[in-house]
Amino acid sequence: MKTIKLKHLIIFLCITFSLGVGCDNEDDESWEIYLNTNNKVIEEEVDGIVFKFCLLDESGVPQTTFNEGENFSFYFSVKNNRNEKLYFYPAYAYSNENDFCKVYSWSGIDNGKSYVFKGADLIGIGAYPLESGKTCVFKQLWVDNRISTWQWKFGYYESADKESLASGDYFTGFQHYFQFERTDDKPTLRIDSLTFKIHFEIK
Repeated sequence: MKTIKLKHLIIFLCITFSLGVGCDNEDDESWEIYLNTNNKVIEEEVDGIVFKFCLLDESGVPQTTFNEGENFSFYFSVKNNRNEKLYFYPAYAYSNENDFCKVYSWSGIDNGKSYVFKGADLIGIGAYPLESGKTCVFKQLWVDNRISTWQWKFGYYESADKESLASGDYFTGFQHYFQFERTDDKPTLRIDSLTFKIHFEIK
């Protein structure tokens, strides 16, 4: 009886965390940028959807090395390269609990996020169209001095009042599944468990 309950608990946890971390899957896609390489941008296409993740310097150029005191931005985009209209709910940006835009020091210290998600309007999926050829972009500064609440899509955010990072080695990354609703009663397009990770340094 205990064994059955334990199996049920494991299955339940896998389902519960599928929005963020999920259970290990041999089909999981994982991309990682390391220091001291020419690659500064993760850009991959899966099932006609192009995912792009990078860090931008103050001039908007992808980088993995920044000077101490220099600000940087997180850039994440989802582009519809399919020949059909989709609807895309950006759940990755509608949470304080996942690792999206969170920074860790190389030793594993959690430096948090630069924003605080305050909630979103309860709007149907029809409010999130992603036409063929269109891109959904989320861009966020690490040091964000805005003093008032701002809106992205139908979500609301406030600054977490972060300071510039001290010199050292860091990484940022997250794991998420992506779901796209389709028109004409076509089945949902689901892309399971993509992992993005960028190592970067502050000199």
